[in-house]
Amino acid sequence: MTKHDDAMRGASRRQVLKGGVMAAAGAALTGTPALVLGRRAFAAEPAKPAEIIVRAWGGVWVEALDKGVSQSFTEATGIRVRHDLTEDNEIQPKIWAAVAQKRVPPIHVNWDTSTNATKSALRGVTEDLSDLSNLPQLLPVAKPVGLEGWPIVNTYSYVYVLAYRTEAFPDGAPKSWTVMLDPKFKGRVALYNDGIGFHPAAQVAGGGKVSDIPANMEPAWAFIRKLKAQQPLLGEDPDFTNWFQQGEIDVACTIISNAREAKQNGIKVNWTVPEEGAKVDTDALWVPKGLPESELYWAKQYVNHAISKGAQQTWTEKLGLPGVQPGLTPPADLAGDPAYPTTPEDFARLISVPTPVLVEHEREWFQTFKEIMQG
Repeated sequence: MTKHDDAMRGASRRQVLKGGVMAAAGAALTGTPALVLGRRAFAAEPAKPAEIIVRAWGGVWVEALDKGVSQSFTEATGIRVRHDLTEDNEIQPKIWAAVAQKRVPPIHVNWDTSTNATKSALRGVTEDLSDLSNLPQLLPVAKPVGLEGWPIVNTYSYVYVLAYRTEAFPDGAPKSWTVMLDPKFKGRVALYNDGIGFHPAAQVAGGGKVSDIPANMEPAWAFIRKLKAQQPLLGEDPDFTNWFQQGEIDVACTIISNAREAKQNGIKVNWTVPEEGAKVDTDALWVPKGLPESELYWAKQYVNHAISKGAQQTWTEKLGLPGVQPGLTPPADLAGDPAYPTTPEDFARLISVPTPVLVEHEREWFQTFKEIMQG
């Protein structure tokens, strides 16, 4: 990707970044009164916008982002952060159109799935992030797959677990995804409304192999056709927490964060990685092209702050997800949990589909899933 700034301006910004905004942000996180130093450094920076707009998911997701990243960024910079809760698939074409038409994009930072972020990078609508000072510290999982440079940065890993209401399973955690087909759970099964995260698990539960993805997905579709008869509830992230809290579901395929939020709210919910495995994935941050110069600068500083160790610790701990900074302390309730992977052995027990495969086939899988459920 072409750098937005010339070499001299980029070098100047990197130097100021190391001594300015991130030092102040780190001070804000640790509670030390170093904001005076931050203000002194900011005097040489581009003008600050009154606010920046960051797209986010609702529920525990935006709560964690606000607590872990946005509040401390505002404390350090004085720039308000407004969270736009438009779904990632809905805002994507709006950003693409704005860049194509040379209009200012509707947001400053996009918190996105790595798959969708990669699609945007391949389309050429993402700014170059390679001058962010915190990149060299990050674990390898932060580096985007199938892309040159740093048009996006991965921010944590997450697992689509089999979440379940413990009272519905008095003998312990279910061992297989096939439990979703048990007639007693008819109308009490939940999935994402496009099946995201479930396709690879359904492939194995349906008798297929991970190695057959994407060439032969028929085992997955056969399993999902059987599951349709269970009349599953279909929704988005906040729905799973609400469904468990309202006692409307017994079993679900969802990201661990949603089940954990319900459990922390006093609901008797737990989760497991079944014998077939569970899909592991990453989310990413990126900055769209077309922002005014000063807004571009501060949008990139927001991303840099989000991948700093202090912000990562607070943000990912609230979500219950392993971040991309080395040395983060796992939440006490997740240490050693197979759904909180931190080692190569942990990841080997999970189902990982390469991002380029998802970029090419995920939209097709979403469509097939919806056709089955609506048919």
